[in-house]
Amino acid sequence: MTVTDQVSDDRAAHRDLADPAFWRLPRPERLAAFARLRELEAPVLFTPRPGTARTSGKPFYALVRHADVMTASRTPKVFASAPGATTPEPAGWAKALFGNSMVNMDGAEHAALRRIISRRFTPRLLAATEENIGRLAGRLVDEMIAERPGDFMPSAASRLPLEVICDLMGIPAEHRPRIAAQIDHASEQVGVERRGRLRIPGRGTASLAMMQLVMARLARERRRRPQDDLVSALVRADVDGEGLSSRELGAFFSLLLVAGVETTRNAIAHGVSLLDRHPEQRELLRSDFERYIGGAVEEIVRHSTPIIQFRRTVVSEFELGGRTFLPGEKVALLYASANRDEAVFTRPDLFDITRSPNPHLGYGGGGPHHCLGAHLARLEMTALFRELLTRRTVIRRTGEPRLVDSNFDNRVGSLPLSMGPTVT
Repeated sequence: MTVTDQVSDDRAAHRDLADPAFWRLPRPERLAAFARLRELEAPVLFTPRPGTARTSGKPFYALVRHADVMTASRTPKVFASAPGATTPEPAGWAKALFGNSMVNMDGAEHAALRRIISRRFTPRLLAATEENIGRLAGRLVDEMIAERPGDFMPSAASRLPLEVICDLMGIPAEHRPRIAAQIDHASEQVGVERRGRLRIPGRGTASLAMMQLVMARLARERRRRPQDDLVSALVRADVDGEGLSSRELGAFFSLLLVAGVETTRNAIAHGVSLLDRHPEQRELLRSDFERYIGGAVEEIVRHSTPIIQFRRTVVSEFELGGRTFLPGEKVALLYASANRDEAVFTRPDLFDITRSPNPHLGYGGGGPHHCLGAHLARLEMTALFRELLTRRTVIRRTGEPRLVDSNFDNRVGSLPLSMGPTVT
């Protein structure tokens, strides 16, 4: 079979990943399409149809197998994040205005920025953050029980990661409601399909500009009067002269809002829904929370895969998955498919909190772009589920989560809930 024949067959039998209509299919149908793609001999090329270039970007090969996604992730000298890891690629003016995000960097530039940031996550800071997360989770669940909200997303799923990030960064309380509103606005701008357009990263620039303006002002203030927070640590040069400029800090904060707030809120929401749909798993976790919560968090992330995909640009010729890739070609690292790969996961569609081993790629496939906030996300999920599952008041969903059409992330728009009877 020629490559052309294979592509033609795929369009007929497996749907077209470059067509926005594919990403409006129910999630089980998309996962089934990924499964069929994993059975093919080599990665398939998908080309945008006329009129969809704005949403689908350039032609790309879909990497759908666990091994291929992991290899590409760990070979950054071949599969580069620059000029952009999302679709469409960030425009030059956006980079000039807002700064370049770490997810779009490679090599020495990325390593230097990651080093500056990772060195500020000291054991003392992380220990204080863990204590704060526990207190926040308890307070939020107390408020849910008292107020009995109808939607889980604004009441806890969104608030916990946002408050954690703002506390960590030292964002004053008076700025937080506006930042929360801007996050929602930016997410809707890049998220909800309007007139045939899907949720895609890169829109909502006005919201990003506002958030970066807040960070620039805070950076100036912390340089003059530093405090015991992450912003102060990041903007103050250390003995090696390393510190972030206001624009770099703004770009990092924007990344935190996606990587640290959006993805965690979605994982939490999917976790609540999954545990409610699988009461035997929920009761197992409740029976010995400390024993099972680690596995439950990893399985929730694997099963839901909050980030569906990132893109890479091929820099040099490389053979992978039955095909030789050439410089300039684009590939999509489909984590949502890799996390259901039958070659790695037994009964991959099954939700099993005791799954072991569980080498999911929900935080990336390793390599230099492995998620910096993975530990923080695990702490937040653990703390909130501890509060949700060990209280006497039972919190239950009353309907299916409303998912937002997206080719980038597995976003939950709303999750209806109610407070159930007291456990005796």
